[in-house]
Amino acid sequence: MGYLSRSVFRDRLARIREALGEADLAALVVLTPENFLYVSGYFLDVQPWERPVAAVVPRDEDPFLIMHELSTNHVRYANEHDSMWIREVHFYAEHYRLHRRTYLTPQWPQMAADLLRRKGLGRGRLGVDSAGGPITRVPDLLPDLRLVDAGRILREMRMVKCEEELALIREGAELSDWGQARYRDHLAPGRPLAEIDTLVAHEMAAEAVRRFPEYKVEIRVSGLTGPNSACPHGISGDYGQVVEAGHGIVNIVIPRLNGYVCENERTFFVGTPTREQASAFEAAVEAQAAAAEAFVAGAAMADADAAAQRVFERRGFADRIIHRTGHGIGLAGHEHPDDIAFNYRPLVENEVWSCEPGIYLYGVGGFRHDDTVIVKAGRAEITTRFPRDLESQTIPAKGGRGR
Repeated sequence: MGYLSRSVFRDRLARIREALGEADLAALVVLTPENFLYVSGYFLDVQPWERPVAAVVPRDEDPFLIMHELSTNHVRYANEHDSMWIREVHFYAEHYRLHRRTYLTPQWPQMAADLLRRKGLGRGRLGVDSAGGPITRVPDLLPDLRLVDAGRILREMRMVKCEEELALIREGAELSDWGQARYRDHLAPGRPLAEIDTLVAHEMAAEAVRRFPEYKVEIRVSGLTGPNSACPHGISGDYGQVVEAGHGIVNIVIPRLNGYVCENERTFFVGTPTREQASAFEAAVEAQAAAAEAFVAGAAMADADAAAQRVFERRGFADRIIHRTGHGIGLAGHEHPDDIAFNYRPLVENEVWSCEPGIYLYGVGGFRHDDTVIVKAGRAEITTRFPRDLESQTIPAKGGRGR
């Protein structure tokens, strides 16, 4: 079914316990959604700020979960399908009841404190992956307990992916390339971009059903057209923006397979680009290729960012750089590391990165390609392979490629 195997969980559990021993922590309490999935195998169905959860991983005993009763049937389903690694779950309630009374939402700190005490974790140093929320009130109930920020444990573990994680990212990359081809097919003058985005997402969903009928799949497709694409994250309003002849279009296609993200972005043109557009496009292509070549094990992280910058400077676009070359990818679209421009530690094999140097010309448009890259020894593995050359990215201004 594409879920990660129990051997992955056992490996993660062993590494967490080793880190707890090194930090002299009795347990790790996981409170945030992606980390909760990472340690439990469970796709969280509630927002923790509203309905708090905790995955408690003791150094010496079996892990357990604290969850909201809204998740009761979800947990049962996950256990029946063997996709959930931690079986001991303690539920709290949202409503008062006459029978089978239990802790209510406002009593979450008391429930956590009582469970920790019963498990022999009521004193000493307890690591947490987030410093906020109701967990902060637990030491008031357990005076001998001290909460310690231990977010780095999972942050560092999640940077390097195992082969099962990489397989999901590669599958997502193949689906994203398929989606980019559909995007190119649908680009034509006069079409609302929101229509194209939605249509491609619809077609990708149908293709994902065919390829991955038993996976958990999420798909995001969005684009910016014309001068609006000079705003990397879009503009407010203008939902009805229409593709016009002469426009450049920057899009993003992001599938998430069983929690794991892949990014794939391209810059298209409808009609022959101007000299200025073509020059910026070629600079972005060359900068991305240079950066991708630098994602090799042992190279300094900042080398990839520097490689892209050198190209932009040489081509006269140094003052158009407004963001880093990439960021970590995994269970979150934007994941650690996030400081590529000024981090000099060596890259490690099987880290996964976005490679997306871009430049933005106000009144003209944006120019950015984004590939999902796996760090390897000697040569990086580029998982997203849709063409990025000018000819492939240019659509005839008359007639388009079909509606």
